[in-house]
Amino acid sequence: MTEVEKFYRNAQIEWNRLEQHRMEFAVTMLALRTYLPRPPAKVLDVGGGPGRYAITLAKQGYTVTLVDLSDSCLQFARVKAREANVELNDYVCANATDLTPFSSENYDALMLMGPLYHLLSRGEREKAVAEAGRVLKLGGVVSASFITRYAPIRHAVKHDPNRLIERRLRYEQLLVSGVLGAHDEGHFTDAYFSHPSEIEPLMQRGGFVTLDLIACEGVTSMIDEKVNALGGEIWQRWVELNLRLGKDRTVHGGAEHLLYVGRKPCRP
Repeated sequence: MTEVEKFYRNAQIEWNRLEQHRMEFAVTMLALRTYLPRPPAKVLDVGGGPGRYAITLAKQGYTVTLVDLSDSCLQFARVKAREANVELNDYVCANATDLTPFSSENYDALMLMGPLYHLLSRGEREKAVAEAGRVLKLGGVVSASFITRYAPIRHAVKHDPNRLIERRLRYEQLLVSGVLGAHDEGHFTDAYFSHPSEIEPLMQRGGFVTLDLIACEGVTSMIDEKVNALGGEIWQRWVELNLRLGKDRTVHGGAEHLLYVGRKPCRP
């Protein structure tokens, strides 16, 4: 069992995270509504964990196949789908870097909203992006999530500023290489934190044309306690504003998650 599989054995943690940090989920869903083809388009959710996005899209009429490295997450998603009274098309245990269970040019949309920050080498990330491009139909849409380079530093500022001295060599490694070891944060795997400037080049090398790059938390990153407690019209206004402001590139370095949306070009 890999480090990532071990971390996600408790799938409830990731499910709860998207409830506690509602803005990330809400802005992402609003962006997907803008760019995904209409239901019942076929969606491959690669690294979708406990199925939060997959189940929501299935409720909207999409034909969704959930793929994850963690069998625990897939079993959890089955339960949650039954509770939501929806059916996913399939649940497949596979790695984002090897999607051989899936034929080429078979999906209208593909979500890669988890794996890329668990792939530490550039080669692994490029392989995952290439596999996404292979299984997408011509003109298909890809959405990919990244954790930003400075997110661990901002987390330290908020929760334990002493880490900057106590673990300064590790944070220096983060700034230079983008990699931060699991034992440094204590609650995550070894992970790769992307600089905003490298995301579009990565996806473009994989053959995608950029449609958007969005800071999922907008301007509320790590100051979201009060806004996450809102509801009704005022909540929706904040979601819409953060989607709008999240497209501003001056905001990207201060967010936790960036959502890339691209398209696989059609042949001439």
